[in-house]
Amino acid sequence: MADDAYDLVVIGSGPGGYIAAIRAAQLGMRVACVEKDATLGGTCLNIGCIPSKALLDSSERYHQATHDLAAHGIQIGALGLDLARMQTRKQTVVKALTKGVAGLFKKHAVTAVTGTARIVAADHVEVTGAAPRDLRAARILIATGSAPVRLAAAPFDGQRILSSTEALALAAVPKRMLVIGGGAIGLELGSVWSRLGAEVVVVELLDRLVPGMDLKMAGLLQRALEKQGLRFRLRTTLEQATVAADGVSVRLTAPDGAVEEQCDVLLVAVGRRPFTDGLGLAEIGIAVDERGRIPVDAHYATCVPGVYAVGDVIPGPMLAHKAEEEGVAAVERMAGLPGHVNYDAVPNVVYTAPELASVGVSEEEAARRGMAVKIGSFPFVANGRARCMGETEGAVKVIADAVTDRVLGVHVLGPHASDVIAEAGLAMEFSASAEDIARTCHAHPTLAEALKEAALAVAGRPLNI
Repeated sequence: MADDAYDLVVIGSGPGGYIAAIRAAQLGMRVACVEKDATLGGTCLNIGCIPSKALLDSSERYHQATHDLAAHGIQIGALGLDLARMQTRKQTVVKALTKGVAGLFKKHAVTAVTGTARIVAADHVEVTGAAPRDLRAARILIATGSAPVRLAAAPFDGQRILSSTEALALAAVPKRMLVIGGGAIGLELGSVWSRLGAEVVVVELLDRLVPGMDLKMAGLLQRALEKQGLRFRLRTTLEQATVAADGVSVRLTAPDGAVEEQCDVLLVAVGRRPFTDGLGLAEIGIAVDERGRIPVDAHYATCVPGVYAVGDVIPGPMLAHKAEEEGVAAVERMAGLPGHVNYDAVPNVVYTAPELASVGVSEEEAARRGMAVKIGSFPFVANGRARCMGETEGAVKVIADAVTDRVLGVHVLGPHASDVIAEAGLAMEFSASAEDIARTCHAHPTLAEALKEAALAVAGRPLNI
């Protein structure tokens, strides 16, 4: 076998790509992974999930120190913010995890190739860059992820009009930030800079935040964020952003007419698009859909034999963990194993404070599908651990089939919701009933007891309210 001949070439080293490469190597394949950037890990590890969570955690600690510690009997003197050090810590976290991917590649004998990949044929990837290479492969897996959606009315300039990438790396806290988009990215980054002292206004086209999440929970989240100082303009459209020397002038159309807003920086967070630029898809016969996504079958195979795709470039939610599961399923199917992703049990999380997490159907989706359901809920204000933590906003909602009691959806707004939702995902993966969760002994006092109580409430017998 020639040095540049492989069983599988993976294009992209984000969560979908690097996990797929490692799993393929575990299955005995000779694997190369091509990454256009200098470090491995893709958007998630370098400029997405990981750095944003590092800043969210740091800003939450700062907010707790300025607002909450006195209630715990902790007295502190003058408090200062060293943003440069906070940013350095963020980068330290990122560097450790990207180096970790490189170490995993070495452990599993995955060849990391730096450069820009173009698919020349179903068995041929051309890599350009400092060290050009031609890679031959029995199979090719596309895992190139996504990029921020650009708006013609507010083109990114990296200084005043920002994508999420620049908003993660600000050297100073802006006095006023306008966020276009009330989804997870806009709310998370808006929360970071609000907690650090910025006045933040979130503009959303729809009449609600975080579309796709449970409507009532989204409303509770909005009220929680308003208490923290964020302001919201719903049913409002961005018409034009004009950059000046001292900031950005933003023209909006609201239900009551035209509105002018001024801000130091404008964060455009209206979504992400599949990143397939320069891959040569059309040339080898792959046509993307109207949203730029690559159509695939149940095996993640494209219309070109030998070429596969997973993650943000194919239909479905753009989530790192969804990409990971697809990467594993895709290479397992290549190896003749029954790889599978249960899309009904893929969790979704908004990492604000409180966090909002969900898995399965929302109450509105159940109604749209004509599902007969039973619903139980339990507030964190009645949860002993949440009381001890002083974090009592939010609730847990369990949606179950009215006849079989099978859990169809769980929604958690509250502290550590991203951890609590894991139990709900496991329950749904094994087709558990609300009664199964209700009968499961939970340690006391824990936040997860709120899920048990919500499951009890499905049958009308919660014990602590």
